[in-house]
Amino acid sequence: MKSLALTLACAVSLVAGNDDTFLIRGAAIHPVAGSDIDNGYVLVKDGKIAGIGRANFTPPKGMRVIEGKGLHVYPGMIDSGTEIGLAEIGSTRESVDTAELGKFDPQLRAEIAINPASEHIPVTRANGITSVITLPSGSGAAQRGIISGQAALIHLDGWTWEEMDIKKSAAMTMRMPTLLASGVPYAEAKKTYETDLRELREFFEAARRYQKSKAANSGGTPTDLKYEAMLPVLEGKQPLLIVAQRERAIRDAIGFADQQKVKVIIANPRELGGVGAELKSRGIPVILGPTLALPLREDDPYDAAYTLPSQFFRAGIKFAFASLNNQFSRNLPYQAATAVAFGLPYEEALKAITLNPAQIWGVGDAIGSIEEGKWADLMITDGDPLEARTQVKQLYIKGKAVDLDNKQKRLYEKYLNRP
Repeated sequence: MKSLALTLACAVSLVAGNDDTFLIRGAAIHPVAGSDIDNGYVLVKDGKIAGIGRANFTPPKGMRVIEGKGLHVYPGMIDSGTEIGLAEIGSTRESVDTAELGKFDPQLRAEIAINPASEHIPVTRANGITSVITLPSGSGAAQRGIISGQAALIHLDGWTWEEMDIKKSAAMTMRMPTLLASGVPYAEAKKTYETDLRELREFFEAARRYQKSKAANSGGTPTDLKYEAMLPVLEGKQPLLIVAQRERAIRDAIGFADQQKVKVIIANPRELGGVGAELKSRGIPVILGPTLALPLREDDPYDAAYTLPSQFFRAGIKFAFASLNNQFSRNLPYQAATAVAFGLPYEEALKAITLNPAQIWGVGDAIGSIEEGKWADLMITDGDPLEARTQVKQLYIKGKAVDLDNKQKRLYEKYLNRP
């Protein structure tokens, strides 16, 4: 009967369409930013959280009430690294729009290439993920370019990319050049590394010259789209998201940030080594890749990836989790759960997929926790979202109930009922 009450209430919400004002009551509320509330309520008005507290709250007359007794309310989860909306089928070139030619493409914006009808979107949000960072030109060491464009933070609901927008240019994505001699002679690898570093420095120098020329000429400098896109980075308004897997690359990224006096976020580090103190002292946050992964080197401990989040936590570094792919973005909470099993406190794991990423991406005042004034990005579950057996009963994005149907669910039901 408990699930039936919720199902009926949610059905009303879906029929209502634009009805983004309601009350959830009787559920266990998990704000993340504060203490849990047993038998609590969440009041939503015009898509935003208008109140939270104990369930003795009396709703205004005529307000739609969702009975959540025996259920749980969490903030929607945030995946801090995907290609959702940019890539559909990896083996079908026409459905992949993640990269362009050239080493330096800062003017490219991932958001305007997003396909809101991607099948990855409903599959991902069905497991409680309401927002993602979508990255241009991939998210790992295989990127061809050095500066590949602007990552976007989006909601996983909307008819157009404008409706999905949270932050158009959340970060400028960059791959830190590394000296990798795998498969090529060392001399050739070193030459490529040195060339990439030189060209990267020259590009920043040219961008700064453009910045100074534009300021001095008061509009007389011809617009260059590449350098124009770099201005927010140079002014400290937009962070560089630097992919740096190894300790040496992380040190290079820190040194580069110090030299250029820019804000950085380190993406997909596979080891911490001795750089923890440097990251902490500079307040540099980190986006961690999947914990369910093999070790970086064949002689590393088997649990190197599992224990990495707890190492960053003990070093005092703020971090968030990213799936770094599309097909397994739905498994984001289980990546966090694995880290809990290997030393990361549960509360920190939950923060790393909710409040931490919101703060890292500069939208901590809008999403990431259940607090008054924030968007009502909420999931109602029958248990702990970090447990695989837990089911998401309903999902809300900006207070709108989102249909949880998706391709994988339809295929499951089809073959389950096969004659």
